[in-house]
Amino acid sequence: MGAETDGGKKPGRGGIDRRTLLIGGAAAVTGSALLAKDELGRLWWRVPGVDKGRKEGEVDARGVQWTAASDDNWRRADRPDDYAIDRVVIHVVQGGYDTALRVFKDPSHGAAAHYVIRKDGHIAQMIRELDVAFHAGNRSWNERSIGIEHEGFVDQKSSFTDAMYAASARLTAGICRRYDFPVDREHIVGHVEVPGTDHTDPGPHWDWDRYIRLVREARDRPEPARTKKA
Repeated sequence: MGAETDGGKKPGRGGIDRRTLLIGGAAAVTGSALLAKDELGRLWWRVPGVDKGRKEGEVDARGVQWTAASDDNWRRADRPDDYAIDRVVIHVVQGGYDTALRVFKDPSHGAAAHYVIRKDGHIAQMIRELDVAFHAGNRSWNERSIGIEHEGFVDQKSSFTDAMYAASARLTAGICRRYDFPVDREHIVGHVEVPGTDHTDPGPHWDWDRYIRLVREARDRPEPARTKKA
């Protein structure tokens, strides 16, 4: 996990104010074509005060438990309309599940991931996928990715249990399906592979061949039908 490297100041959504956007839109309408219609639609979600509908405690994946990270460890966005999502970043806590939850709830920590997975496969969601988590230590990668933390230590192979691999693979498969990007090592990466990072996770004991195979199997498996509440 890593905070955004943007001078330590929590940024706004994309640095585009309403006046700038409206001027650009007007120019496009008058024929200057400064912004294409689809680009204008994408930028609209970066205007302060424009938000998608949200419900408190709502989660993005089946079977996960909501527990909120500190507001200081992420920033509000409206992905994928303002920032396209095309990466999953795999992290290892270097500690226990409870430790990860505690530090991600700490406003002084400056970092948090969207999800945390326990050894028994239980998953906590701490930040909505809509929003930008400070997990990769690289602002542009934070904007384009979803971060998944795993309980354990990089130098202990026993940290990575069958239940953890299976739960993580199902979660990542759902993310790949939702945002329509491939299941491969270009789009599913370790924290160590993020440009500019000084982290080594998930480390040498993370079985990438096994993990990618499990993600592909989970993505190809039909999704169970959602039951409607009475």
